[in-house]
Amino acid sequence: MSGKVVVVTGASGGVGRAVAREFARRGDWVVLIARGQAGLDRAAADVRAAGGRPLAISVDVANHAALEVAADRVEREIGPIDVWVNNAFTGVFAPFAEITPDEFRRVTDVSYLGYVHGTQSALKRMLPRDAGVIVQVGSALAYRGIPLQAAYCGAKHAIQGFTESLRCELLHAKSGVRVTMVQLPAMNTPQFGWVLSRLPRRAQPVPPIYQPEVAARAVVRASRRPRRRERWVGMSTVATLVADRVAPGLLDRYLGRTGFSAQQTDRARDERQPTNLWQPLDDQPGTDRGAHGDFDAAAHSHSAQQWLVRHPAVAAGAALAVVAGAVGLIRSR
Repeated sequence: MSGKVVVVTGASGGVGRAVAREFARRGDWVVLIARGQAGLDRAAADVRAAGGRPLAISVDVANHAALEVAADRVEREIGPIDVWVNNAFTGVFAPFAEITPDEFRRVTDVSYLGYVHGTQSALKRMLPRDAGVIVQVGSALAYRGIPLQAAYCGAKHAIQGFTESLRCELLHAKSGVRVTMVQLPAMNTPQFGWVLSRLPRRAQPVPPIYQPEVAARAVVRASRRPRRRERWVGMSTVATLVADRVAPGLLDRYLGRTGFSAQQTDRARDERQPTNLWQPLDDQPGTDRGAHGDFDAAAHSHSAQQWLVRHPAVAAGAALAVVAGAVGLIRSR
């Protein structure tokens, strides 16, 4: 067992659940932070089954005081925190004009300030030791906003900016603490069935879709090699971010035409669909959703791009092809 102490927020479902299992396979202590008790209980069972040691704590990351209490408990009961993974989020699928101020604020409190709170709690303990790693789970949407997810995109952009600022401060101080960010593609997680939606049809991730285990492997690698400032996961992430840098106006128009339909299935949305914006949906026995959403049939279990990252000689040639292909695709559209 490596014995590292790893904190994962949003650990009861989706990417956080997969990340917790991936750390557990390395024999780490995995501290599971989330709101829903049923999801936490099942996540703890997953960690044990994978060979790790769990500690589950029910906390809303929007509550900084409660997160501080949780961090104190971790160091008191287990030991110094080695890795802190910020991942918890919520969202609203709707045109911006249909999102209320309270809803937008709630998404910001969880999806942006939750990362700020987690980073503050981690730094408070890591800086005096001059050691530790903070991993921010990001998205291609940290650079490229898309329609119908204004609150979520705003939060991811904000995380990107604040992380860059913090990274510069740590470098200035010659600190041994490292902060890195992992930018993800569309993932097959339960979020599409539990975030607040006002879309006429059922929400879906924009293809290509990846399984959360792809993200989990990238997060663990980032924690092991934190000197790399960020990682892009999935060829779609690379193509999107390169295209945004080369031709952002064309990408605006492309997403204006395709972004609404690409985020909805052909099925009408159930107007009784519950939402986890204000309360967890996995707080009672039998309500745990696990790591995967409803798109297993369409989701990729591996990323060719991540293979290329681990084989840089091949990646150099592939990068040129991605740039040319992305620009050509946007112009042809």
